[in-house]
Amino acid sequence: MAKSKEIFVCEQCGNDSLQWQGICPSCGAADTLKRMSISRSPRTGAERRPLAAGSERPRRLVEVSEANEPRIATGLQELDRVLGGGLVLGSVTLLGGDPGIGKSTVLLQAGDALSRATSTLYVTGEESLQQVSLRARRLEVVSDTLQLLAETNVETILQHAQQSNARVLVIDSIQTMFVSDVDSSPGSATQVRESAAALVRFAKSSGVSVMIIGHVTKEGVIAGPRILEHMVDTVLYFESDAGSRFRLVRAVKNRFGAANEVGVFAMTEQGLREVRNPSAIFLSQHPQPVAGSAVMVAREGSRPMLIEVQSLTDEAQGMNPRRVAVGLEANRLALLLAVLHRHGGVSTAGRDVFLNVVGGVRISETAADLPAVLASVSSVRDKPLAPRLVCFGELGLAGEVRPVPYGEERLREAAKHGFERAIVPEANKPRREIEGLEVIGVERLDQALRSAF
Repeated sequence: MAKSKEIFVCEQCGNDSLQWQGICPSCGAADTLKRMSISRSPRTGAERRPLAAGSERPRRLVEVSEANEPRIATGLQELDRVLGGGLVLGSVTLLGGDPGIGKSTVLLQAGDALSRATSTLYVTGEESLQQVSLRARRLEVVSDTLQLLAETNVETILQHAQQSNARVLVIDSIQTMFVSDVDSSPGSATQVRESAAALVRFAKSSGVSVMIIGHVTKEGVIAGPRILEHMVDTVLYFESDAGSRFRLVRAVKNRFGAANEVGVFAMTEQGLREVRNPSAIFLSQHPQPVAGSAVMVAREGSRPMLIEVQSLTDEAQGMNPRRVAVGLEANRLALLLAVLHRHGGVSTAGRDVFLNVVGGVRISETAADLPAVLASVSSVRDKPLAPRLVCFGELGLAGEVRPVPYGEERLREAAKHGFERAIVPEANKPRREIEGLEVIGVERLDQALRSAF
């Protein structure tokens, strides 16, 4: 007969304790420990299996043979780029994002393409099979090879996956799944953790690639215990600004590829479409040069992208001038304006400064320092920068222009899109000339200002 024990689980972080406490010892949240009953049923033979074949004894690294099987292409090149070349056999991928951003859409499209190459099972816990079919028809997904299952019990799902010899398993979503051993409702911290653990064990022991959709909280992180992101191999996030039709898929963790890699999609009536040339969508098409605009070459993951940085300065409407940055850290903008005043001789005192990165892109690298400053000076002087000009570089507090990584690769991307001049840190100036591109190396901010206007 199955026995049960009571534990207290934090609703915020998923940490469990044997007794109730007013404050969670793990995350410090107050009054978040809730009573849970967990049944201690006898373990079955399947649950006692090791994660991977041959792991019963320690083995030397040279004795472990590498898998010769290639990655599985998802049919979406942008998604394959973020994953590092496709799905690795036996890997577990977690995809998170805001409601309605396209998580189910992209995995249904990927599942359709995957099913043509290998056996794929798409499991939904949020919709009926008829609703999935309606969505598939809208997306023009008419595959006769993709298998669908509406189920929320993890044990039943794994049984069907074994019977159908599935090589790819899609779970939509982990917050709707439950395991029978845990006496709590689906979506609770304990159920999310145990359901994910069961899927990870299944993936590692069988070699099936598992893709999981995860809901996010209002703070934008995946709902449930933080341990969920540690358990899986790859964590992807959908990013988008309100009203924008473009979606960025960013890898924040990837055991089989580069972290921070980015894929770009556009949302259409027929679902998500890949954007093969992101630089074209992030550059505004101005018939004439305009003041307050500068073009930079950002690097997202392994991909250089041309992005426009716009600045607007105006007389302050109140006692305290405003410093508003969209796509760039606001504190960084205040720092750059102080450097501009001290070492560039351009004051923004008494003026509101608004900075925007076109296309809803968020830039965290310091290569945006020089473009942000040049765009602000252009707006203050109401004078456009030189036409077909691109720039990038980090600014130090002493007014020096510091180099950034992958300078030559950024310059080649700019030349490919027809830019004729570039203002870059002196250390990033290439040794060999780049055809069609005049590269101006600068060491200080005042030099950059003289070269730009």
